[in-house]
Amino acid sequence: MATLDKVLYTARTHTTGGRDGASRSDDGRLEVTHSAPGGPGTGTNPEQLFAAGYSACFIGAIKAVAGQMKVTVPADVAVDAEVDLGPITGGYGIAARLAVSLPGMDRTQAQALVDAAHQVCPYSNATRGNVDVTITLA
Repeated sequence: MATLDKVLYTARTHTTGGRDGASRSDDGRLEVTHSAPGGPGTGTNPEQLFAAGYSACFIGAIKAVAGQMKVTVPADVAVDAEVDLGPITGGYGIAARLAVSLPGMDRTQAQALVDAAHQVCPYSNATRGNVDVTITLA
């Protein structure tokens, strides 16, 4: 397990009610209602939040490594994320798929950028070895 050399940021939330509850960040910037996947209700669920967080973070990683590689990231870079929830032996698990769109980039250069981003993205590092993650270049 990797340990942080330095804490750059700490996110703090308070959640009540679990999958049928609500979450709020300590700074008030996030306030969401939860609903179970496929169930009644109008709230989001942890899998949607994970998909949004992973895809946003992955774009940040792409931009960071692009600067190091001295390549320009297209303004319309996008990531479509899918997060599956299902049973595993003794409980439940998730799997994730990211489809990365880098319009107009040379495919070889884009793939190198995606591969490098996957090595530095905090979500990729957190899931590596624990979650089945597939990242493809769209």
